[in-house]
Amino acid sequence: MGALLTRRRVEFRDTDAAGIVHFSAFFFWMESAEHELLRAADVRVVDHESGPVEASWPRVAASCDYTTAVRFGDEVDIAVSVDEIGRTSVTYGFRFSHDGVEVAKGRIVAVRCLMQPGRRPTPVAIPEEITRRLGRFRSDPAAGAHADTR
Repeated sequence: MGALLTRRRVEFRDTDAAGIVHFSAFFFWMESAEHELLRAADVRVVDHESGPVEASWPRVAASCDYTTAVRFGDEVDIAVSVDEIGRTSVTYGFRFSHDGVEVAKGRIVAVRCLMQPGRRPTPVAIPEEITRRLGRFRSDPAAGAHADTR
């Protein structure tokens, strides 16, 4: 299957005083696109059915590199894919383009964790079924799951 494609229109709130998309908007768009991918893979963002404790996907790393400005009213195409699947982590890659020209690329690493009130998130192995579902969105489908130990 490969990357999930989605589109966002630049809203006025996404821009800075110069009328250019503020860098922080890309992070909101990455999270939104990640959630669309999880829904498409039938994976819950917050899993209440994993027993008495919730499981979720806190981020441990996020980055974005910008190449060209986009402005209010522009449409931004976002391609999100799964670049790596480790034992407990998923690395997502994001490509942003406007009118066919790449404007930015980003990366998020999320770790599957048990979320217990009053305790730090505890990393847990990603269930095989979730690995299989996310694998449909691999940037290189032939690569299989990566042996990352995070």
